[in-house]
Amino acid sequence: MSDSEDILATAATWRAAGETVALATVVETWGSSPRPAGSRLAVSLSGKLAGSVSGGCIEGAVADAAKQTMASGAPQLLDFGISDERAWEVGLACGGKLKVFVEKLT
Repeated sequence: MSDSEDILATAATWRAAGETVALATVVETWGSSPRPAGSRLAVSLSGKLAGSVSGGCIEGAVADAAKQTMASGAPQLLDFGISDERAWEVGLACGGKLKVFVEKLT
């Protein structure tokens, strides 16, 4: 079973147990991105997380957006990025961008 399938199985288990769940998926990347397109993060309303969309640097923002999506039912397309100049200031080799699609599982 791949990591992605494992995350989907975990999300399905949470749903079966009565949890409200959202799934975040990296849909596009440019430049330096810690996780490739197709990477997933499952988030439950009670605060459980499975998987990763960024190696940690945007997980909190994605989890917050996932909670909004669980409340409203409306999917979101999130856009994150850091310039090459800013990346160097915070100790990264180069900048990058990624788009993350967040949807509520039903």
